[in-house]
Amino acid sequence: MSPESRPFETAPAAAPAADRHSRELDLLGEISRLLDHTLDLREVADPMLEALSAQLGLEYATLTLLNRKTGDILIEAAHGLSAQQAQRGRYRLGEGVTGKVVQDGQPIVISRTSESPLFLDKTRRGKRPDTSFICVPIKVEREVAGALSANRAYDPEADLRQDVRLLTIVASMIAQAAKLRRAVQEDQGRLTEENARLKAELKERFRPANIVGNSHEMQIVYDQIAQVSKSAASVLIEGETGTGKELVAHAIHYNSPRADKPFIKAHCAALPESVIESELFGHEKGAFTGAVAERKGRFELAHGGSLLLDEIGDVPMSIQIKLLRVLQEREFERVGGTKTIKVDVRVIAATNKDLPTLVQQGKFREDLYYRLHVFPIYVPPLRKRKADVVLLADFFLQKYAQENGKDVRRLSSAVIDMLMSYHWPGNVRELENCIERAVLVAEGNVIHPY
Repeated sequence: MSPESRPFETAPAAAPAADRHSRELDLLGEISRLLDHTLDLREVADPMLEALSAQLGLEYATLTLLNRKTGDILIEAAHGLSAQQAQRGRYRLGEGVTGKVVQDGQPIVISRTSESPLFLDKTRRGKRPDTSFICVPIKVEREVAGALSANRAYDPEADLRQDVRLLTIVASMIAQAAKLRRAVQEDQGRLTEENARLKAELKERFRPANIVGNSHEMQIVYDQIAQVSKSAASVLIEGETGTGKELVAHAIHYNSPRADKPFIKAHCAALPESVIESELFGHEKGAFTGAVAERKGRFELAHGGSLLLDEIGDVPMSIQIKLLRVLQEREFERVGGTKTIKVDVRVIAATNKDLPTLVQQGKFREDLYYRLHVFPIYVPPLRKRKADVVLLADFFLQKYAQENGKDVRRLSSAVIDMLMSYHWPGNVRELENCIERAVLVAEGNVIHPY
C-alpha cells in the first residue's frame, strides 16, 4: 500500500466526533469573519492559518498562490515557519506535492513524509520527528489559483480524511473570497477606465474652443479663462441668468491642473438657510434632529478640485463669515463638530446680482467680496453679442434634431431675422428653449416663423 493512499484506511480520530464537529464549526465561523472583514486576502491569511493550526494541532500551515505570468508557486502566508523558511517555498507546476496539487487540482495526502519522494521539504526545517502532510487546491472559477497545506506530527492512528475535509472547506471559502475580490477589482478597473474616459470627454467638451460663440465679447472671456485656469486663484463669474456662467466654470476647472480632481457644484439660491451650512460644510452625527449619520459637505467632497458656488449673492450673512474663513485659512469645522478639517479647494463663485451694491446695503460682506473678486470674469448677455445668435441657434438646432430623431436642417431667413431682432431677456437659455420647441413642432426640414 502506498503512503499516499494509507490515510483513507486509518482508524477514526480519538476525540469524540461531536466535540470535533463543534470545534470545526467555531473555526469555520472565525475564518468566515476574517474573510468578511476585508477583500484583501493577504491581510487575513496569517490569522486564518493561525486559527487553522490551533484547531488541527499543526506544526505549520501555508497558503501558496500561483503567479500565472511566471508559473511560480510561492508561499504567500505561513504559520509555524520563519520568514526565511517561507521564502524558500518556491515551486514550479508539477514540482513536489504543492506543485502537483496546483497542476492537477486534486488533494494529496502524505501520511508519512519520510517515506514519500514527492515531499521535497523545500522550506528545509531541519531534522524533525516524522510528519504527515496534507495539501488541497484552491480553485477560483474552475481554475487552480493556489493551494492550502498543513503539516502535522505523524500519528499512525490519525484519520487524515477529516483534515482533508476541513482543509477543502477552508480552501473553498478562500476561493469564494478571492472570486469576490477579483470581481470587485474588475469592477473597479472598469469604473476607473470609465471615469478616465468621462473626464477626457468633459475636458474636451469644456475646452474654451468648444464653447459656442465667436463674437469679440466672447473672445475676451476665452482669454480670461486661459489666463486664470492654470492658477489656483478664486474666480468670480458675473453675468445675467442664462448667459452660461456654469459653462465658464467648467472650462476653468477642466483646463486647470485640477482637471482630474472633483468638480462639485452648490446652488446657493436653491438651499434653504436652515440647511445651507450643513450642505457646504457637512455635519456630525447627532448635530441636529435628523442627523443620523456623519455627512461630508461640498467643501470636503471637492478636496483637491474645484467648488462652484452658484448664486453666491444669495448666501446668508451668517454663513458668509464661515466662507471667508475657508477662503483665508483653508479650514473649517462640520456642523456640531470640533475637529478642524483642512481642505485644498479652488473656489469659483458665480452670481447674477450686483455684489458691490449688496455690499453697500450691508447684505454682503465686503471682505468676502474682495476675497472672491481676485479674478472677475464677466459673461455678456446675448443682446450684447448678437453676432453669436445665429451660431448658437444652429448649434441647438443640430443638437435637438439629433436627440429627437428629426430631419430638421436649417432655419429660414425669416426666422433668422426674428432671432436677430429679439432682445433675449432670458439670454442663451431662452434661445436654447426656443429652438428646442421649434425643432419638436417642425414638420419639414426647415424651420419657418409660422
